[in-house]
Amino acid sequence: MEISDAMHVNADWVDADTPISEIAKMMEKGDIGAVPVGKDDKLIGMVTDRDITLRVVAAGRDPKKTTAQDVMTKGIVYCRTKETVEDAIHLMDQRKLRRLPVLDDNKRLVGMLSLGDIAHAVSRDLSGELLQAVSDHHA
Repeated sequence: MEISDAMHVNADWVDADTPISEIAKMMEKGDIGAVPVGKDDKLIGMVTDRDITLRVVAAGRDPKKTTAQDVMTKGIVYCRTKETVEDAIHLMDQRKLRRLPVLDDNKRLVGMLSLGDIAHAVSRDLSGELLQAVSDHHA
């Protein structure tokens, strides 16, 4: 199965200078846990709900003054629409990721692929193995 058949479509991204308070509102409205971050028309990172919790709230930073670039997880791992879900599973397993931005042939963000999407697309055994792999405790 191709990733384009399993992903959530129409994913949003934010500019690097977007305040965290706005990103948190996006997450609440969209019931999502991660938002890709872009700068100069290129994806450069991801802000997750965990980034907000640990790097903003726990650190005592002001979410209205702190930007995406200040707290994002740098670098971005992504997959392509024409790749298979099995390819994405392998990548997510290797990198211990729970979500992947999905890019089209023009390197444009067209969706997100999450553990939940995979659970609905593949066998219970395969999705269970991925869940276990990405949920292992850190050493």
